[in-house]
Amino acid sequence: MTIDLSEETRDSAVTRGAPPESRASRTPDRILDDAHALRVARRLAEAFAADAAARDRERRLPWAELDAFVSSGLWAITVPREFGGAGVSSGTLAEVTATVSAADGSLGQIPQNHFYALEVLRVGGNEAQQRFFYDRVLAGERFGNALAETGHKDFRRRTRLTRTAAGWHIDGRKFYCTGALYAHWIPTLVITEERGHDLTYLAFVPRDAQGVDVIDDWDGFGQRVTGSGSVRFSHVHVEPEWVVPFQASFERPTTIGPLAQIMHAAIDLGQARGAFHAALDFVREHARPWIDARVDRAADDPLTITQFGDLAVRLRAAEALLRRAGRFVDAAQAEPTERSVAQASVAVAQARALSTTISLDAGSRLFELAGTSATLDGLGLDRFWRNARTHTLHDPVRWKYHAVGNFYLNDKLPPRHGAL
Repeated sequence: MTIDLSEETRDSAVTRGAPPESRASRTPDRILDDAHALRVARRLAEAFAADAAARDRERRLPWAELDAFVSSGLWAITVPREFGGAGVSSGTLAEVTATVSAADGSLGQIPQNHFYALEVLRVGGNEAQQRFFYDRVLAGERFGNALAETGHKDFRRRTRLTRTAAGWHIDGRKFYCTGALYAHWIPTLVITEERGHDLTYLAFVPRDAQGVDVIDDWDGFGQRVTGSGSVRFSHVHVEPEWVVPFQASFERPTTIGPLAQIMHAAIDLGQARGAFHAALDFVREHARPWIDARVDRAADDPLTITQFGDLAVRLRAAEALLRRAGRFVDAAQAEPTERSVAQASVAVAQARALSTTISLDAGSRLFELAGTSATLDGLGLDRFWRNARTHTLHDPVRWKYHAVGNFYLNDKLPPRHGAL
């Protein structure tokens, strides 16, 4: 696998909002199995880490890095083996995500909804839809997302799919559309009327379709280059074959929710790893010991050592919970029942509860342990906390604890949706 992240390539690839169809691409490599996926992820992460701080500081969109990421074959690792993919385990998907997120939290988050859409296809798509879109992914095309609305409380004003004899079309506006800026297809949550009732579907909309307007207006203080802006749909035509059942996939036990959440947990875990290792490096090489420690090196300060020990223990615990959650998700995918899916959701909620707290704590304690010199803007060390704080707001961790407690105390199965 060749990773071309030369300065010339980066400079030619950072045109803000450049549509993917205008960019040269090649057929991605094929990932053979789980072990191969992990090796490739580690190589990519090493390359991605080099300029992560500069991309964050300059809000430089990572076109070249995404090309390398997709060309590596990692964006196709959940395509089932019977369709030509590697069909890796959920634990491997999570570890790949965490590995990339430790190097660059934005790059780790960008494919999250790509894999989410692939799971929706696996669960709810028919064989023809699966074959079509799996082939697109194996050829190097990527999915974004347009799921979240811009605040409409009126259900009738949300993004709608209208079906007429003249064709099907979509109208509406979405926000927090992570990855849409970089996508070839934008899986879009739409509402349509059927027999007097509104039902939801996921419509795969071509990024370059007439009437699609992808707006680079994401200005959050973290995850700055995820492309999480807005998308407008103005009478956008879609083919019936591009529309996949969504609501129906949550009316029965499926792993769409747990798979989405395990990737979020992995992103947070990666942020924590990145902050932890940045703190280790800075304290070893640059930090000064506190005067009362009576030591020459900050790394010999006994209270600093204790703090690193505490972080290391909780980081390892989060990693263990993530691996455990992956096994539960795999079991539920193999045999989706009310109980198996609930157990997967609870296991993932446990992982998310700890990955949330450790990602925030590691990003914050980096400065406590490294000292004032670590706050210099040119170092970009604040990105770990900003990225963690931004991403962990995706859904509230307090409800993870509620779901876990209610399951064990009252045997209440958690709700089935993408946020748990």
